[in-house]
Amino acid sequence: MIEEDLINKFVDNLMVNHHYSKETKKSYLEDIDNFVSFLSKNGGFHGFTKINRVDVETYLTYLDEKNYAQETVARRISALRSFYNFLVRNKFIQQNPFDLIQLRHKGRKLPRFFYEKEMNQLFEAIKGDDPLSLRNSALLELLYATGMRVSECANLLLDQLDFDNNIVLIHGKGDKDRYVPFGSYAKTALKKYFDQGRPVLMKKFHQEHQYVFVNSRGKNVTSRGIEYILDQIIKKTSLTSDIHPHMIRHTFATHMLEHGADLRTVQELLGHSSLSTTQIYTHVTMEHLQNDYKKYFPR
Repeated sequence: MIEEDLINKFVDNLMVNHHYSKETKKSYLEDIDNFVSFLSKNGGFHGFTKINRVDVETYLTYLDEKNYAQETVARRISALRSFYNFLVRNKFIQQNPFDLIQLRHKGRKLPRFFYEKEMNQLFEAIKGDDPLSLRNSALLELLYATGMRVSECANLLLDQLDFDNNIVLIHGKGDKDRYVPFGSYAKTALKKYFDQGRPVLMKKFHQEHQYVFVNSRGKNVTSRGIEYILDQIIKKTSLTSDIHPHMIRHTFATHMLEHGADLRTVQELLGHSSLSTTQIYTHVTMEHLQNDYKKYFPR
């Protein structure tokens, strides 16, 4: 029962000296138990003091093959490293077998985007002449045409739009401004919204402000409000994909690259400070090309 004694001493130390909560204690116990259970099923568990680097590497490989989230793997290893640091400090063992372990960092997830046919479905779903449909159309057209962030769109003011030159001044992250063009579809949708949508909502609820996009009560729409609007739009389509606000931004970048834009241009339009941030989209377009190649090439 010495193994249970070691665990009890460790968790007592967490509670008394580090003032950890009961939930944290429970989490540590589960992480240690998972490790012991794995070893018991794969060659046997012979005690905490007998664990070596091979045992640890084998466990890491197992976690990797099970496709656990990186956060889950990091938490489990951190808990075990803390446990073994405690054993070293109290001279139960001489060396921590988790000391030199480096987690395998998986590549960044590719951003999800809509194909052009899917975007057309979204635009079809919001056709209408009522004020909110006109607003939704203008909102979606501008997000897609510029790739602006949802927060940038929510804070957009009337004087940032230049209809003579079809360009919008975007106040980006870190007080960095950028100019981004928009096309005829976005211009037409915005003009119609300004003529027949926005004034109706503003007047009905006695609102006066300079924000471009308003909610159903004429107040400026929030980032959360835009997220809700996009959720409602996709529910009107046959698309099965979930939507998150950044997907329109990802779609803009992906479609630009697919149609021949260079990476530097897309970087500038998105307002990325580093080209490496924009390069993730080259992986998206390459994956798309490979999928189409496999689909259509006969051999």
